[in-house]
Amino acid sequence: MNADTRPNYTILEIQELDVNYGGIQALKKINLIIKKGEVVTLIGANGAGKTTTLRAISKIVNPKNGAIIYDGRNITRRQAHEVVQFGIAHCPEGRRVLARQTVLDNLLLGAYIRSNKVEIKADIDRQFELFPRLSQRRNQLAGTLSGGEQQMLAIARALMSKPKLLLLDEPSLGLAPAIVREIFSIIENLRATGVTILLVEQNANLALQIADRGYVLEAGSITLTGAASELISDERVKKAYLG
Repeated sequence: MNADTRPNYTILEIQELDVNYGGIQALKKINLIIKKGEVVTLIGANGAGKTTTLRAISKIVNPKNGAIIYDGRNITRRQAHEVVQFGIAHCPEGRRVLARQTVLDNLLLGAYIRSNKVEIKADIDRQFELFPRLSQRRNQLAGTLSGGEQQMLAIARALMSKPKLLLLDEPSLGLAPAIVREIFSIIENLRATGVTILLVEQNANLALQIADRGYVLEAGSITLTGAASELISDERVKKAYLG
């Protein structure tokens, strides 16, 4: 049976992962599993290690110890461009669109690992269907978009690599509530298309509402894990993260 169609197939497994920044240990023996088709969320305070976890997976930072197994392949010592080719896309905190390039050029950049121009055009059309605002602004410089539109563009650009696993870092950061709801509706639509998502999100309540499972990170260590429905009603989580 093909791995992609196997029930409960583990697409990502992190084993005993340590990451250091200089003399500071940012992650301590992290263990994490994501099944194909899941939305899994990492919640925790600022500085807990959530962004570092995503950066370790996408190889922006290198672990000191431990292993990252993606789709049955050990990617712990792989390069960032290889990880993208394997099917992982990282949508970073702060959006980081190319401000002086058009919306269309940003999307084309997202497809840099691909060569079939017909398929690339078809996927650009799909992004414009998923994000109608971007379609209206396809020739507009990305730096002139609103914050919400830039976030949509950052997600759409990540999707242009046709990822199996999408890493989303703080997609609601700095956005108005109405735009946040729109972004999270898009995330739910992506899940419906079969994209597996690892979500880091400051709004823990909203993240747990759409996630299947969650992990709580505190000072670089996972202190709690479970179904999102359990975590959202857990008194410790409520007190620390849900207000």
